[in-house]
Amino acid sequence: MKKHLLALSIGGALATASMSSMAAANNVGGGDAEALKAQLKQLEQELAATEAKLAEAEADSGGEEAEPEGITLFDDTLKVGGAIRANYAISDSPETGGASQAPEDGGNFSLDTFRINLDYANGPWLGKVEYRWYDGYNFLHTGWVGYNFEDAGQLQAGVNRVPFGPGPYGVSQSWFFDQHYYLGLSDDMDLGVKYSTEMGDWNWDVAYYIGSEGTYTGNTKDSSRYSYDVVNESGDGYEERNQFNVRGVYSVPGDVAIATDVGFSAQYGELESKGVQDDGDHYAGSVHMINKWDNFTLASQLTYFRFDVDSAQPLGTADKVQMGAYDFPNTVASEGWVPAVSLSYNQSTPGIEWLDYVIPYVEYSSIMKEASGFNDSELLTVGAAWGSGGWYIYTDLAFSNGNEFVGGDTAFGDRLGANPDDDWLTRFNINFGYYF
Repeated sequence: MKKHLLALSIGGALATASMSSMAAANNVGGGDAEALKAQLKQLEQELAATEAKLAEAEADSGGEEAEPEGITLFDDTLKVGGAIRANYAISDSPETGGASQAPEDGGNFSLDTFRINLDYANGPWLGKVEYRWYDGYNFLHTGWVGYNFEDAGQLQAGVNRVPFGPGPYGVSQSWFFDQHYYLGLSDDMDLGVKYSTEMGDWNWDVAYYIGSEGTYTGNTKDSSRYSYDVVNESGDGYEERNQFNVRGVYSVPGDVAIATDVGFSAQYGELESKGVQDDGDHYAGSVHMINKWDNFTLASQLTYFRFDVDSAQPLGTADKVQMGAYDFPNTVASEGWVPAVSLSYNQSTPGIEWLDYVIPYVEYSSIMKEASGFNDSELLTVGAAWGSGGWYIYTDLAFSNGNEFVGGDTAFGDRLGANPDDDWLTRFNINFGYYF
């Protein structure tokens, strides 16, 4: 919040300076006027860059993480920041379920994440790099360079967030996200080029990705990565290639009691075979909406997805696909529908010295599978996010009959695929994050 106010102050100062320069330019002539016009153009570019950074910060606030304050270097063009997070969880899982499943006998407390962030902004040029370390594996989260055009458009090239869904984290505010994330359909980072712009009441994103963000250092062959992708753990499976995305979000105009953004997302990509099976493809389409009134936010989404794969693949079926992230692979149903909804309330707390704001929320999502005999995979989360200075803390109680992070006897199997057990399990989770 403090960062947002600072950005607004900078933007206001630049705008005021621009108007002053324009007035001065109208009262002088010759070389002085040309110099003032050049200064005005530079100020306008700086204002556009500031507004773009503010918009990005607002889009990324809430959900999975807070933005670090960081320190600035090189005439304020480079900001260095980061975060360290620890996690406590207790669930229905026995001790054999592993740390990711949070055993029921006393739970599990561990270091979750350490990350470093670099943010660059110099006139119309900008960039972002984020690298993360976990217990036993590490990976690049983000790495792109960008350019802000004078028409408010922005181009990003590198490992950037795929435009799909109502926001950067789908409908979710919680630490667990919703089930879209585990299908690679929210907060998905891939390698490619994305262009974003505004046209009247519409916000548009178009993108092309040559492939996924890739795998980094870990114990698995292809799953040491942040976001969920089709992975090639066997060496003769599938790899993502040549993905196209388009997203349009329409902000309903007018002075209305309930602010509404309604939109759609579409995605198509190839699955390149590395074995005897034929090449495949994957596609998804989604409609989504965000409604805001007073401090309430209601986010809803409905998505159809399909991974068109050959039964000759290493899994031996066309009804599942191999996906992975966080150094763990798992199987996912190859076709289905995903309804998701969340309701949150953003409450600032000026009367509480040690707390800036709290965001309670309730979220539900489900993977409704097309394959005969497959059980749906549902996830219900009730919780709150707490912000105070550099601290951002999640407290979540999750219930699921098909999520790899909520209970179970074994870690990372087929809960998002056939989900044969179909057992409702519970996990209570506290994630402590300090952002600097």
